[in-house]
Amino acid sequence: MSHVELVEMNGELLEGIGSYCLRSKKNSEGYQNKNKWLNQQFEKGLQYIQLLENHKQVGFIEYTDAEYSSRVVYADGYVVIHCLWVSVVGNGYGTRLLAKCLEDAKMRGKKGVVVITNDKTSWTPSKDLFLHHQFQLIATAPYDFELLVYPFSEDVDLPYFPENWQERLVNFKNVTILRSFQCPYVEVATENILVAATKLGISVDVIDIQNREELMEKSPTPYGIFSFVYKGQLISFHRLTVHSVYKRLQKLTNS
Repeated sequence: MSHVELVEMNGELLEGIGSYCLRSKKNSEGYQNKNKWLNQQFEKGLQYIQLLENHKQVGFIEYTDAEYSSRVVYADGYVVIHCLWVSVVGNGYGTRLLAKCLEDAKMRGKKGVVVITNDKTSWTPSKDLFLHHQFQLIATAPYDFELLVYPFSEDVDLPYFPENWQERLVNFKNVTILRSFQCPYVEVATENILVAATKLGISVDVIDIQNREELMEKSPTPYGIFSFVYKGQLISFHRLTVHSVYKRLQKLTNS
């Protein structure tokens, strides 16, 4: 019989079990940056909970209070889910992880739980699970982002997105990467851009987001942790191959 358990990670367990994403490359810079970031965020109350089946990692959820979140949404008093991922669907793993988050948020007197989804990429959770568990789709943003919320009462203020997304882009004329290390794949995404840009003789500005205030001011998407911008346009908010970056930069450079 399978033994399934939820494990609330901390710095000590992180050293032993390890984080979930990119765990096959524990010596990579991206994996190590993620663990450093997690240890910093544990001190601010971030919850990083892994689901283990027979001591094997099969899923995880990461969430934190809105004021420390890596998502660009105004949601004071809410918990924001960063990630929810399972290795196999249909076994109830996602439901179990989500139930843990909702329970924690209720016990701490929060207004509810928020998640940002995008059907165009696997870098955000799928909205299907949340809609199935009575989350409400309440807002959208450019590039197919959606804001879903589970309010704990009818009289709470609902979260909302900023409205000045385009204004944020116009300041970036050079090839620019805005990033934080909430996702371990950010390092690979950055490297692919640097390699392609070098082939074209283009310099790249890399902005490491230092805090939530800077994130809320500068990020051109609700996703927040990675943006690839050139000539006032968002090229991508997720990882591209070197070849894809090269083609896009070449086209924009010649336009």
